[in-house]
Amino acid sequence: MNKTESIGLAVLLGSVVFPACARQQMPEQVIAQLHAPPGFTISLYASDLPNVRSLALGDNGVVFAGSGVSGKVYALQDKDNDGRAETRDVIADGLTMPNGVAYKDGALYVAEISRIIRYDNIQQHLDKPPKPSVVYDKLPTDKHHGWKYLRVGPDGKLYTAVGAPCNICDPEKPIYASLVRVNTDGSDFEIIARGIRNTVGFDWQPGTGALFFSDNGRDYLGDDLPPEELNRWSQVGEHFGYPYCHGGEVTDPEYGNGKHCADYTPPAWKFKAHIAPLGIRFYPGTQFPAHYHNQLFVAQHGSWNRSEPDGYRVALVRFKDGKAVSDEVFIDGWLTKDQDVLGRPVDILTLPDGSLLFSDDHLGAIYKVQYRAQK
Repeated sequence: MNKTESIGLAVLLGSVVFPACARQQMPEQVIAQLHAPPGFTISLYASDLPNVRSLALGDNGVVFAGSGVSGKVYALQDKDNDGRAETRDVIADGLTMPNGVAYKDGALYVAEISRIIRYDNIQQHLDKPPKPSVVYDKLPTDKHHGWKYLRVGPDGKLYTAVGAPCNICDPEKPIYASLVRVNTDGSDFEIIARGIRNTVGFDWQPGTGALFFSDNGRDYLGDDLPPEELNRWSQVGEHFGYPYCHGGEVTDPEYGNGKHCADYTPPAWKFKAHIAPLGIRFYPGTQFPAHYHNQLFVAQHGSWNRSEPDGYRVALVRFKDGKAVSDEVFIDGWLTKDQDVLGRPVDILTLPDGSLLFSDDHLGAIYKVQYRAQK
């Protein structure tokens, strides 16, 4: 393994190499340096959650949180409605990168690197979780782009993705660089799309029901190539270009010979290179002003393969007539003017009251964002 490959693997496994890092601050200190639009407030929902990643909403306001290298899954509750989770239960420990969490009909589903497991009747056993049952255990064991995001789709199936086991390669097995789904009992496993390098976030658009997902582009084509992607999946068998074409416009110098970008599904929206869009959520709530309704929030985890860092923010992609038309910064400040990294947003969750939660795996914290109309 050369130096370049070892740095990339370090990023994947959590030993993130930043261009400049000050001494890690406490979450409250970080919140004071974040910027949000007028009327929005940011508070600390939970902390001391090492490498916290994906979020899912259970019944009665219970928030489930997966993690990366820490191997834990948490259940968090704000029982007194003060905006901060004062109750924390460890649902699982010692799992293999349990990034993905999803909840359906009283059961918690957890996606590890190579399998999906299920905890039945979990809300009745938060303090003493049952032994999980295995839903599906035939996913690859590769850790490179091995994080699994997990959601329950409108059809009741479990959706996840299998990343490419490399920065850039053309895997022989069709399971790699794919979007997949399976029934909650583990039956009818299906690859529904290919050509997806690494997605760690997707959501269904209100109204249309269309599935949108983020995709992180390849490294080592310079600071500004290729663009990161927001994609729209329409039908089984679609191919989104990887490793032959990136961002709908960049033919890969290693694998693109004889290939044409027009032969693959282009992105629904393109972001700047290397910002690492992860979790995405359409906003269905009514607490925020009307112009946020059904718009898409995107957690931009932040670059590492760039001479000047970029990302480290939560963005908003605006839609009109079902199509993405613009993007803008919603919350930033996790990257300082001196290029110190204070946090790295990962996933987004809408709470029943219309407020939002954002996870930060760098600081091990979850933030809550609320809106109060200005007088």
